[in-house]
Amino acid sequence: MSYCEYCRKLPPGNIHREYHDTKYGVKISDDFALFGRLILEINQAGLSWDIILKREREFERAFDYYNFEKIALYSEVDIERLMNDKGIIRHRKKIEAVIYNAQQVVALRKEFGSFFAWIDSSETKNNEDWVKLFKKNFKFVGTEIVKEFLFSIGKLEGAHEKDCPKYLP
Repeated sequence: MSYCEYCRKLPPGNIHREYHDTKYGVKISDDFALFGRLILEINQAGLSWDIILKREREFERAFDYYNFEKIALYSEVDIERLMNDKGIIRHRKKIEAVIYNAQQVVALRKEFGSFFAWIDSSETKNNEDWVKLFKKNFKFVGTEIVKEFLFSIGKLEGAHEKDCPKYLP
């Protein structure tokens, strides 16, 4: 069953249906929101999306509302704080990847003006090339993480099925 089919069967107010209907596949140009989505996708690796959606507000709080400029300056003290935060996924390599990735976004903004501009200016069209590009610049990004990130921000077509009311070509 596809995510669209699954969500259509859920009652209004369900976290999956709300995410599907209001966020998934919707174009994002705000750099903090883009980085937040990347944080969620990285943390989902090996877990269910349900766990991540239920903790979304906790991730936002724990990671300074996705302010990558602040996150880029995190120290070992911040890593320990996050490792003890029961509201998020306490996985050291994921936390370290978020910090490293924040530093990369800061660098990309200097070169391209924004994280969005870096993504938007890429001539990359297929998932394989996107994965190569992301692996060149970020940590803890693999095929599924990159694909779902790009689907979720409306960069790659395929987030929604063509018969889904949320489908946008």
